[in-house]
Amino acid sequence: MSNDSPRRFKFAPILTATVLTVLGLWLFARVAQVLILLFIGVLLSLYLRAVAGWFERRWHFPERLAFLTSLLLSLAGVVAIFYILVPPVISQTQALIKVLPNYITGWEDSLDRTIGRVPALREFWPPGEHKILGAIYNEISSTFATIPTRVLSVVQGAISIFSISVIAIYLSLHPALYREWLIALFPPIHRDLVRDLLGDLGDTLRSYIVGQLLVMAFLAALTAIFLYILNVPFALTFGIFTGLVAIIPFFGTLLSTTLPALFVLNTPNGGFRALAVLGVGVIVHLTEGNIVSPYAMSKKVDLPPVLTIMSVLIMGQLLGGIGLIVALPTLAMLMVIVRRILITRIYEGQGFRRTTRERPLVLRLPAPGGGVLVPAGPPIDVVSIAEVTTTNGRHGTQ
Repeated sequence: MSNDSPRRFKFAPILTATVLTVLGLWLFARVAQVLILLFIGVLLSLYLRAVAGWFERRWHFPERLAFLTSLLLSLAGVVAIFYILVPPVISQTQALIKVLPNYITGWEDSLDRTIGRVPALREFWPPGEHKILGAIYNEISSTFATIPTRVLSVVQGAISIFSISVIAIYLSLHPALYREWLIALFPPIHRDLVRDLLGDLGDTLRSYIVGQLLVMAFLAALTAIFLYILNVPFALTFGIFTGLVAIIPFFGTLLSTTLPALFVLNTPNGGFRALAVLGVGVIVHLTEGNIVSPYAMSKKVDLPPVLTIMSVLIMGQLLGGIGLIVALPTLAMLMVIVRRILITRIYEGQGFRRTTRERPLVLRLPAPGGGVLVPAGPPIDVVSIAEVTTTNGRHGTQ
C-alpha cells in the first residue's frame, strides 16, 4: 500500500474520548461538594506550610517542629479570636435583633412618605403593607418549620469541618508524597512541566491565602474603628461582618458598605451620617484594594475585575454559598494554568518536549513511609537513555 494513501477516519478513539469526557463531567457534578472540601483542605494545608516555612527560614526550626508550631499557633489564634470577639459580637447581635423591627419600620415609613409624593409608585408598593417585615416573618417561620433539617445540616457541617482539618494536616505533613503521586499519573515527558505548574499554583494560592487573611483583618479592624468614631451602632459587629464578607469581592464590599449606613438613616441628620458612613466605607476599601491587597499578596495574584465578577457569579450559581468562597482561588488557579499551558506552550509554540528536554528528567518515587525517593548521584536523563536504547536496537536488527 502506498504511503500517500489517505488515512482512514478513526471513529472509535473519538467516541471513547467523548464518552469518557461525559462520564468525567457527570462524576464531577455528583461529587463536586466533596472535591470542594478537598480543595479547601489543600488551601488550609498551604497556609500551614507557609507559616511553618516562615519558622524554618527565620528561626531555623526543624520541619516537624515548625509545622507543629504553626498548627498550635493557628489553633490558639482561632481560640483567642473567639474568646475576645465572640462575646461582644453576640451581645451586639442580640441587641441588633431586638431593635431591628424598629429600624425596618422606620425604613418602611420613609418609603411610604416617598411613595406618597409619587402616586404612580403606589401600584408597586401599597402604603402600610410592611412587605419587609412580612418577608422576614415568613423566613423565620420557614426556618422554625425546618428545624430537624437545620440540625442535620449543622451536623453535616461539623463533619465537613473535621474532614477538612484532617485533610489539611495530612497534606501538610507529607506534601511531597501526594504531589509526586499526582505527577506520576502524567507521561514522563510532561512531568517536569507538571511539577513546575504545581509549584506556580502553590505559590499563587499561598500568596492569596496569606494576603486574604491580612486583608480581612485590616478591613475588620479599620471599619470597626471608623464606625465607632462616627458613633454608628453595633460598630464591632459590622467590622467583623466587613472582614468576613471580604472573601466575596465587589458584592461583599457593596453589602458591608451600605448596610451600616441604613442604621443611621432614622437618626438626627441621618442623611449626612449615612453619606459619611458610605464615604468611610469607600475610602477603606479603596485603601485595601490599591495599597494593602497588592502588598499583602506580593503582587503574585492579579485578578482582572471582570473575570473576578464572572467567577463569583458562575461559582455561586454552580455550587451555592460555598462556591462564593472558593471562586477567587479557583480563578487564580485557572489563570496560572492558562498562562503556563495554553498561552506559553500551545499558542506561543514553545511546545512541551523542548522545554522538558532542556534538563534531565529525574524520576521521583513516593516512599512508603513518607517522603520521596530520588536517585543518588548526578541526575539520570531517562528520556535520553530510552532514545539511545531504541536507536541501538533498531540498528542492531538491520
